This record gives sequence, structure tokens and C-alpha cells, in this order.
Amino acid sequence: MSTATYTVKGMTCGHCVSSVKEEVGEVAGVTTVDVDLATGLLTVGSEAPVDAAKIVAAVEEAGYEVVNP
Repeated sequence: MSTATYTVKGMTCGHCVSSVKEEVGEVAGVTTVDVDLATGLLTVGSEAPVDAAKIVAAVEEAGYEVVNP
């Protein structure tokens, strides 16, 4: 199992968290997605490492920005 953590900027509510979870959860290989609204931390779990660019693209698709890709 592989885990990667990102900081997402721009989330302000539960709907924001849901949007990010939904988009990132659709990335091939992702098995778990945890988003902490208070800290902006996005934790992505997968069986094998997932390309960070795919995670960043999914977050951007949801309308937010990754601060530390």
C-alpha cells in the first residue's frame, strides 16, 4: 500500500471536501481518499504509487489548487 499527502487550497465547506474526494477517488489506482477541511490535507491511498500529476489534475477538476504537488 502506498500513501501520499497533498495540501489543497481553497476548500471552505463540506461540499468542497466532497468534490475533492469524488474527483480524486476516480483516479485509476486510488483506493482511499481522506480530506481534512480544517488543515486542507488530502491523503490518498493506493496499492501502488499514483502519478502526482493525476492527483493534481483531479483536484483542479474539482475547482481547487494543490499547494505542494
